[in-house]
Amino acid sequence: MCATKFLELPHDISDVVRSAVREDVGDGDATSCLVDDRAHAAAFVKVRESAILCGCAWFNEVFHQIDPSIRIDWLFEDGNEIFADQIVCRLNGNARSLLTGERTALNFLQTLSGTATVTNKFVQAIADFKTRILDTRKTIPGLRNAQKYSVRVGGGTNHRFGLYDGILIKENHQYVTQSLDSILQNLPDSQLYPSLIEVEIEQLDQLERALQSGANRIMLDNFSVDDMAKAVKINANRVELEASGNIDLENIPEVARTGVDYISLGTITKNVHAVDFSILFEESGGDI
Repeated sequence: MCATKFLELPHDISDVVRSAVREDVGDGDATSCLVDDRAHAAAFVKVRESAILCGCAWFNEVFHQIDPSIRIDWLFEDGNEIFADQIVCRLNGNARSLLTGERTALNFLQTLSGTATVTNKFVQAIADFKTRILDTRKTIPGLRNAQKYSVRVGGGTNHRFGLYDGILIKENHQYVTQSLDSILQNLPDSQLYPSLIEVEIEQLDQLERALQSGANRIMLDNFSVDDMAKAVKINANRVELEASGNIDLENIPEVARTGVDYISLGTITKNVHAVDFSILFEESGGDI
């Protein structure tokens, strides 16, 4: 079993995998059923590029659901740095089962490793600063918990998981009600509402009102670096500050240098570069 030693796995792995297997296999694998059902095979997974490995539990679960007798031996675990042409795990079992499960298993591995890898690039880019990388709700539908886990594997920090575990008053909420004050008047008793209460602002002159709102975090949306630095100075550590919008690997050190507490990035979960993995059979060496 390949699992990180430090992070709790999401609770929905079995359900997510079941849906993915059903999507791919449907009523049965029409091609693999042509293979002798008594045939056994050995195979291995090779990575074609450098990456941060993530998604071993989802990979395992695919084969567990298709054929619990498949044996998988991991040479690395989630969070390990892996390099081009390394073998990351070996598989042994029924040939039909290996053929049926390979694409779905690799889809999870390539997507979650991609999320962890890009997150780690941003984390490393600001390693000299106190600022932490946050994810967003811009995730692949159905993979919210999996991608949030991948962000943690890559060294990032999770923002709220959904609409239920944090209050984030964005510009559209303010447009609809035409007033931040009217929204704040509707906050429930402090014992009941989520611990995160965040207000988004788009201009520096909105900062003082946001600081008086009772929020414990303020999002600086599309602020210039100069205005971020001014906001940090005005804030004087009263609440947490989160920078968001038009931030990439080139300019992120500048943003972190301002002293903001967090930088939130939709790109780490929505613009995922899938890591290139292949499953190859030992006997023929051919790509499945």
